[in-house]
Amino acid sequence: MRNNPVVNMLVARARDGDQYAWNEIVDHYAPLVWSICQRYGLTRNDTHDIGQTVWHLLVEQLENTRQPAALPGWLAITTHRECMRAARKARRYGYSPSLDEPAMPLQQQTPTVEEEIIEAELSAALRAAHAELPDFCRRLLSLLLCDPPHSYQEISVLLPIPAESIGSQRKRCLNRIRRSLSLANDVSHPAARGARTNDNRGVRNA
Repeated sequence: MRNNPVVNMLVARARDGDQYAWNEIVDHYAPLVWSICQRYGLTRNDTHDIGQTVWHLLVEQLENTRQPAALPGWLAITTHRECMRAARKARRYGYSPSLDEPAMPLQQQTPTVEEEIIEAELSAALRAAHAELPDFCRRLLSLLLCDPPHSYQEISVLLPIPAESIGSQRKRCLNRIRRSLSLANDVSHPAARGARTNDNRGVRNA
């Protein structure tokens, strides 16, 4: 299993009480926890409670973490277990969501833990890549991704840049993101492959 240097650093700093590092871990892996909860048809309140439980459990285990690369697999499996516990409890008490507490949609196709980790890692990489773009690229892509998108003529006025240069500028901005995602993909896949051998003991005994 190849370690992710960024995750290694964040875990080490979080163990030492660095609140910023802890927040970065939560921000990085919250989409993974959230996406797993979505697949169980739970209420939004249950999903929130499960997220809080997972992060609380991680705080308890963080001091014993020896292989940070086991972290995403541990989070995925722990979240699945908490979701199954919540689903069993809901069935036991015959609970069904009310109109005031909408249920999360139940996904028909359940991805593997590896796929969930890869998706979460790449999602985080995409957000990071976008945040690192120059201000001009962020503004340009935002205008192009509006629904409905702005025309080149409108963008030319808003930025302002010549309308005929927007296509080439867009290509350069997207190439920046592709390069960042390519680097992130090299890190995410080995970590995800290692998740097959990790369960809740992966963080505790790693």
